[in-house]
Amino acid sequence: MPVCRTICVVTGSRADYGLLQHIMRHLADHPGVSLQVVATGMHLSPQYGSTWRQIEADGFEIHGRVELPLDSDTHHGMAKSTGVALSGMADAFQRLSPDLVLVLGDRFEIFAAAAAAALMRVPVAHIHGGEVTEGAIDDSLRHAITKLSHLHFASAEVYRNRVIQMGESPDRVFCMGAPGIDSIASLPLLEFEQLAASLGFDPGGRFLLVTYHPVTLGDTTGLSDMEELFAALDHLPEHVRFVITMPNADAGGRGICESILNFVKERPQRSAAFTSLGQLLYLSAMKHCAAVVGNSSSGIIEAPSLGVATVNIGHRQHGRLQAASVIQCDVDRQSILSALHQALTPDFRAMAGGTINPNGTSGASRRIANALASHPLDGLDRKSFCDLT
Repeated sequence: MPVCRTICVVTGSRADYGLLQHIMRHLADHPGVSLQVVATGMHLSPQYGSTWRQIEADGFEIHGRVELPLDSDTHHGMAKSTGVALSGMADAFQRLSPDLVLVLGDRFEIFAAAAAAALMRVPVAHIHGGEVTEGAIDDSLRHAITKLSHLHFASAEVYRNRVIQMGESPDRVFCMGAPGIDSIASLPLLEFEQLAASLGFDPGGRFLLVTYHPVTLGDTTGLSDMEELFAALDHLPEHVRFVITMPNADAGGRGICESILNFVKERPQRSAAFTSLGQLLYLSAMKHCAAVVGNSSSGIIEAPSLGVATVNIGHRQHGRLQAASVIQCDVDRQSILSALHQALTPDFRAMAGGTINPNGTSGASRRIANALASHPLDGLDRKSFCDLT
């Protein structure tokens, strides 16, 4: 079967690459598709682990690199980086000339990629549209990406309905499930001893997997949030240990990183911090942890499929579908500590082990790849606003 279309996948961080990886594999193996990869954002930054190396280690060629300034820790800096990303993506698409651009999520560099492609009349396919995260500016960016896109792959029916509510044609909006769940089903997750050896840190018999990102629409600072979180963690029994991952490159992220490093420095036997664990180590840590703690979407979307309890702090993920295994709490030490005590009880952990994930089951990656390879491209860049009837 001759190659009939070139599909360019844009990835900006360890997080979206972990969700895109299996889709990329299916596309690379498809006889009718030529896969291109553009890496940008945190992938290209030594500060965030230079995770572009993982893309190449997985066997993918990086066809384009769009460098971004990520030194600023302000909203002004995020806005300027978005402008740089828009210009860089335009150059990359001009050189690569893809037939279709695939993006996932809601970050500013992904918004820039969608905007550049749409302005250049290159159809855009978007994964995870229709979701709501009320505590982050990403919420607005996600909806903007939806309107810039031409094919939509929602993770649940309620999200599909929201995309249609925004005027997108129902025959271009598909409920596919969450591709992140595929990694749980397909990756050979590490046993506990292998995990400890790979981390270079002994998590002990019971540990928490902690990830806290800046709340870019919140009323508190990242530093004050971390003070409350760490105060709660310090009240847990000494045998409970902490595996902490660093936040995304967002306004306020630098202060959170410094706070994490100080916390770990003062508790070296009990905690360890990691710039980037990668998909295998992160999901393996999630598999063996006593609970996921913080405000990452992984605690909402992936953790329920592993039967792991989640303590979701604050408003960053408000609006997403949540399994019964997710405990919501406010950003104060007493609320966090109360939620942690609940999550660590045998009864709650047993319930979490049998929870049903509202984001679906495995298979989304193959379904999305098949749709990308087969959906007609003629006239795809033209859209009509579909009114609700």
